[in-house]
Amino acid sequence: MRTRLHAKIFGLDNCFYCESETIKIRLNYERSLVIPQIEGKTLGLKPNQLRKLEKMYQRRIPPTEIVTQEFARQLTELSHEIGRQVGVLVNRKGQVESVIVGDASQIVLPAQDRSRLDKSRFNGLRCLHTHLRGEENLTRDDLTDLALLRLDLMAAIDVDPKTGLPGMMHAAHMLPVSSRQLQDGEVGTAETYQHLDAHLPGQLDVDFIELIESLEAEMARNRGARKASDTRDRALLVSVTTGMTADAKDSMDELRELATSGGLVVLDEIIQRRPKLDPATLVGKGKLEEIIIRSLQLGVDMIVFDRELTPSQIRAINNATDLKVLDRSQLILDIFAQRAQTSEGRIQVELAQLKYLLPRLTGTGTAMSRLMGGIGGRGPGETKLEVDRRRVRERITLLESQLDKVRESRSQRRAQRTRREMPVVSIVGYTNAGKSTLLNSLTNSTVMAEQRMFATLDPTSRRLRLPQEQEIIVNDTVGFIRDLPKDLFSAFKATLEEMEQSDLLIHLIDASSPQLESQIASVNRILGELKLDAIPRLLVFNKMDLADPEELENQCDVYNAIAISAIDRRSLDKLVNEISARLNPDVQVVPDSVIM
Repeated sequence: MRTRLHAKIFGLDNCFYCESETIKIRLNYERSLVIPQIEGKTLGLKPNQLRKLEKMYQRRIPPTEIVTQEFARQLTELSHEIGRQVGVLVNRKGQVESVIVGDASQIVLPAQDRSRLDKSRFNGLRCLHTHLRGEENLTRDDLTDLALLRLDLMAAIDVDPKTGLPGMMHAAHMLPVSSRQLQDGEVGTAETYQHLDAHLPGQLDVDFIELIESLEAEMARNRGARKASDTRDRALLVSVTTGMTADAKDSMDELRELATSGGLVVLDEIIQRRPKLDPATLVGKGKLEEIIIRSLQLGVDMIVFDRELTPSQIRAINNATDLKVLDRSQLILDIFAQRAQTSEGRIQVELAQLKYLLPRLTGTGTAMSRLMGGIGGRGPGETKLEVDRRRVRERITLLESQLDKVRESRSQRRAQRTRREMPVVSIVGYTNAGKSTLLNSLTNSTVMAEQRMFATLDPTSRRLRLPQEQEIIVNDTVGFIRDLPKDLFSAFKATLEEMEQSDLLIHLIDASSPQLESQIASVNRILGELKLDAIPRLLVFNKMDLADPEELENQCDVYNAIAISAIDRRSLDKLVNEISARLNPDVQVVPDSVIM
């Protein structure tokens, strides 16, 4: 009865004794009701040409073949007739899912839904399209679409200009980076595409399904092998400069250290030199496509830029890729968030993050719908975006009030030290210069010290007894870095005020750093911006055991500095005597061993 009823509903006069057959016929019937959509430039085409294009949806290709001679002929003859490129997107079952019409020189493929696409797979579609102008191979646009849309394969079939018959077919697919190349650090030389030998359609001896499944298996194997031993995010670093390439390389080295300190694994680096920065995407449309293609090939999780991106640049880049996009400021803020241990540090980091986020909040589509609509709620209301911004501003106000209390508490402690006439010495310097290690060695403390950038975020104060039985306070401060996010200055104002009350600043310098001079300049610039350049300063070269002795001696003469090794307490005698001499210029210092 159910079978007969289905037949009656679908207007079928025959009796069906097998329910499965009825379902098949029903599906075919429903499919026949779907009107095929021809995408692209269809304006000006005749009705019979449109019907021929619609019939392409009914064609089938054996799953193991890229294309058949018959299918290619129908495609090229139709393209020759209308004088425009014609393309189809075919799934792995050989069914045509989209028919697209371009112009004489190019075809624009429709955007694909990438939200559910696994990073270890292609999107299950291959593109077959025609070339009308005798192109000898796949164009750059063809290869770009192949990568950005994560197609299984891109194929172009030449059209004979006289007969419209198919000529040679050019095809290519993406190449995953092998696990060996990742382990050996050879990703920079890895090929992006594999071009197949040109053949007439239907004569290419390749099992298409076997080829694609082997590529996806390699992609999955590489990602699985990495995650089994290391779950950290993979990153591609991008640096853009309008100046000297050497400076960009130094900045890239620092960005790599930041990424490593933030828990990222750097798979590759790209440096671009431009006459001026692109206001839309920073790197330009073509370079952005190259970066995204490289990212897809390597299987990275995020792209990190060595500059602060504007809100419009972040939107443009996010529209072009599903990968996470970070800039230098975000990376530094994330590292600070990882390092913050005290409630004060967490407040300061959250405040800086919210100030960075506020101008970058955006809303489109349903997120911009009005609230409080309907009866009793007429009027403009608030958009979702405005609500988010209001909440962020309220949170910023709350955090700033909490920091004001912290500032008052610190001011009271400084007043107590002033009444006790205890001098204050603050250790400042570039990040990873060894400030925490020096504090530990001077004061027998156990402050956390690691060989990575921004290992210490929360400031620490300890007492130190000088040779003249004088006690002083030694502050360990947060490290400086070039292009420090501006929001950090205001957020860490309570912390930086500790340096304002200092009687002496120890500017600690990593003597082994190849960017020694630029790091000194960066610290001096930041101290000037904080209006701390009037405080007496003592330059100290740390890590003397890692530097060339002769070169270090020359540097000490040039900068009127002293050399130490924070891990060797015997080398600190001269530093302690110099601190005592600077704080007590009228007292004779006995050059005895003072650090046990």
